[in-house]
Formats: sequence, structure tokens, C-alpha cells
Amino acid sequence: MRNLAFTKMQGLGNDFVVIDGPIGLSADEISELCDRRLGIGADGVLEVSRADSIGMKYWNADGSPAEMCGNGLRCVARYTYDKGWARDRNFPIQTPIGARGVKVLEDAVEAEIGRVKVTGHTEIDGDRYHLIDVGNPHAVLLVDDLNSTDVATIGPRVEMDTQFESRTNVEFASFKDGRVDMRVWERGVGETTACGTGMVAAAFVATKTNGFESPIVVETRGGEGQVEFRDGVAWLRGPAEYVFRGNVGER
Repeated sequence: MRNLAFTKMQGLGNDFVVIDGPIGLSADEISELCDRRLGIGADGVLEVSRADSIGMKYWNADGSPAEMCGNGLRCVARYTYDKGWARDRNFPIQTPIGARGVKVLEDAVEAEIGRVKVTGHTEIDGDRYHLIDVGNPHAVLLVDDLNSTDVATIGPRVEMDTQFESRTNVEFASFKDGRVDMRVWERGVGETTACGTGMVAAAFVATKTNGFESPIVVETRGGEGQVEFRDGVAWLRGPAEYVFRGNVGER
């Protein structure tokens, strides 16, 4: 592993290695950084660049690139604002699927996730999934009891189902009293404490199937965030926090 300065950040326990780029990490290097025993440990790597505008790229823990990362976008927003790269608390960040607006608050960060699309429904092993596109793919399953749901078995089976050309993220959601409770199996990572785009996908299904009204509180294993739909555009609000800074690859 080459010598790299990094910042470890997390949003709702969804944790990231944040590095200044562009740097061109290989898939193997990303996997090494994310290894929780032999590396720093993270759900993914965020590369932040500053040229004409602030940009971010994201890779899953297995080294595979992802189109969007909602909690990662919120962490990048706080990171760049605190570095003084953005003078205003409201600014755009370029992502692989286009520019997204962010707003850095004192105790939280809001991020524009974008417009949500229903791409269909499918049945796998007798369960019916809502297929949602939030710039990246999601399969949302409604369940009665999250604690008894076998996420570790169902998640990878659905993620790798042959009907999903680029695999899929899998959300397990329960709706009650206007709130969404959720667990998530993240593509290329495994079960994570939260997934920002997955929170948006689950909240969107709640509006369509149960008549939930925005804003919607979404409770994850890592804490709660809020999803709001403004003129058809989804926004995600929640904490974005620093864990530690360091250098990897030093001898």
C-alpha cells in the first residue's frame, strides 16, 4: 500500500475512508484500505477532488465503483466545507451521476439525492421486492419483524440475483406510525448500519404503499435520519462526523 493521508468519517455508522484526489486507487488498494482487520476499516472509500468544482467518487469495500452514496455525500459536504473549499454552507458537489446540492448545518448535513424512479417489481424466493432507482439500484422488501429477518442469508442472494446486471442494494423495511425502520445489505459491502440512498428508497416505497407524508423519519441500526421530498426531489438529512485522521502505508 502506498503512503496516503486519510480522514475516517461516518454517517449513522456508515463509515468511509476519505482521501484527497485525484489519486487513482486500484480495486485491490481500496479493498486493503477497507479491511477491518488489516487496514483502516470502512464500508467504502470516498475520493474528494477540487478543480473548477468539488467532486466526489465512491468505491465499495470490495473495490467496485458505485454511482452514488448518500451518507458519503453528506460526509464529503462537511469535509470540504470544513477545509474551506466551499465558502457558503450551500453548494453543489459533482458526482458520477451529476451535480447534487448540499447544505452543511451545525449538527447535521442535508444532501440532494435526486429524483426517485420505480423500475418495477420482482419476486425472489416467494418474496416481492420493490425495485427503486435512486441513481443506484435498490430492491426493497417489506417485512413485519426486522429482528427475525435473516439479512445475512437473503441479502447476498438478492444482491447477486442474475436479473440485476450490476447487482443491487437490498433494503428490509418495516413501516409503523409514520416512521420507517430499516436494515440494509449493501452491494459490495454486506450488512451496514445505514445506507443513505437506501433510506430514500425505503421512504419512497412508504409514500407509495402506505401513504406516508414527507418528511419521513428513517431509523437504521446506526441511528435515525430524515428523508424529505421537495418537488419530486429527495433530500437526506442526518449526522456526518469525523472519527480520526492518519496516514496509511508508513513504515
